[in-house]
Amino acid sequence: MTDPRNPAGTASGERPGAKELARNHLYDLLGDLPHESHKPTAQLLRTEVRTGYTLEHLSLALNGIEEVPALFVKPHRDLAGPGGKYPAVLYFHSHGGHYDLGKRELIDGVGYVSNPPYAEVFASLGIAALCIDQWGFGQRHRETESALFKRFLWEGRVLFGMMMYDNLRALEYLCLREDARPDRIGTLGMSMGSTHAFWTAAFDERISLCVDLCCLTDYQSLIAAGNIDRHGLYYYVPGLLKYFSTASINSLIAPRRHLGVAGTEDALTPAAGLDIIDAELRSVYAAEGAPANWTLARFPCGHQEIAPMRALIVDELRDWVAG
Repeated sequence: MTDPRNPAGTASGERPGAKELARNHLYDLLGDLPHESHKPTAQLLRTEVRTGYTLEHLSLALNGIEEVPALFVKPHRDLAGPGGKYPAVLYFHSHGGHYDLGKRELIDGVGYVSNPPYAEVFASLGIAALCIDQWGFGQRHRETESALFKRFLWEGRVLFGMMMYDNLRALEYLCLREDARPDRIGTLGMSMGSTHAFWTAAFDERISLCVDLCCLTDYQSLIAAGNIDRHGLYYYVPGLLKYFSTASINSLIAPRRHLGVAGTEDALTPAAGLDIIDAELRSVYAAEGAPANWTLARFPCGHQEIAPMRALIVDELRDWVAG
């Protein structure tokens, strides 16, 4: 498996750069993680032909602990590129207390995300998509979030770390698929999915586009606003604030394309924190010669995706596919 702390690999004898060192440090904060040496594999359980795409129901072997249920959306063949390959998005489902929903958010949607569900959006643009059930969600909802957090803590593990491990292994699987373009992989998610989207992109340079929707939260500003308890237990990584800020994590994505979308009335993303992140990332992207690759778009709404947000995201995806 590609080392998630160094996805591009470091040549023998080459000293790691600042970003690689930061990724290593960030990864080390994620607790005791599995050490799977085999490539991730998939069992195809069944397929469905839907309007605009074929849906694969998969069981992925990612972590050596339990199988990970997943859905793969494959657009109709006439939208495939050379060699039958598609640009592909790793879609991360939200939280919202919808523990039984999980990966089905991709195909069924959820109340605070615009219609149609993202599976239909991706397929219409000729984009394939993979979504896994996170620990404690969907078909993996066998323990409560609190029970998982506590059990993992006893074991020296971190719930968020275990989620990130599966995300990075799912990305590895996606890049290995014969029908996906490994040079055109994106991440996208809402709320909890937003956090997973930018953390995953921060770790792995194979991701060329990150779209995070309604959860670009500056941690210190969240504390100052008194809203720290609005996020679920999964969100909290021991010791994180001693070494990293939200902006410094997101700076690891630069100079790759990154669209942040936020609501001005969203208590989970205080405005003062968005200002901090935007200013720092503008500086980082300018220093790396790609100022146009970072955008933070704000809309007059709360913790939800409204129609103008969806329109902007579709434009970003369309431009990414064309590019």
